Amino acid sequence: MPTPDRTSLDAIVVAARELLERDGLPGLTMQAVAERVGVRAPSLYKRVRNRDDLIRLVAESTLTELAAELDAAPDARHLLGRFRSFGLARPAAFRLVMTPGDATAAAAVSRALAATVSAGILRAAQQLAGEDNALVAARTLTAWAAGFVSMELNGGFNLGGDPAEAWEFGLDRIIAAISIEPDGQSADRPLHS
Repeated sequence: MPTPDRTSLDAIVVAARELLERDGLPGLTMQAVAERVGVRAPSLYKRVRNRDDLIRLVAESTLTELAAELDAAPDARHLLGRFRSFGLARPAAFRLVMTPGDATAAAAVSRALAATVSAGILRAAQQLAGEDNALVAARTLTAWAAGFVSMELNGGFNLGGDPAEAWEFGLDRIIAAISIEPDGQSADRPLHS
């Protein structure tokens, strides 16, 4: 009779996510996860092939959680606010999926999951810039927000002032710049076609 499983894949991923936040990516090891879920490291290999697979699972779990947050936002302002809140609350997970150093996690995440995660930002961008410009607007919004949050997490705003005030200023400006005027043009220049 086979021995019963002592942990689940969900428990492994939750433990890995907790370790990622506590110890960063270098501390996310199979041994550390095994200890956290109360099994020996070789037992993890029944559920997870290797550390790269574990990182991929954490990235997918993080992106699924982020997608749910973004999908619940009614508009671009709220969506980007949720994006920033997520990054500030889960900095290691945010860095893993938004600025992966060796791209292990990003490369392994399926196209289907990437499309799911992108749906909310594409919807918000389309509301601002129209259907023809949704993709370029979504990329612009994402790049600005990810850059801002990354700088905030890395202590990049060290000249004083309030980052929350800078966020609101930038958010107002980027939304205004991307938004279509009633004549189908942006305030500054013609939109891409």
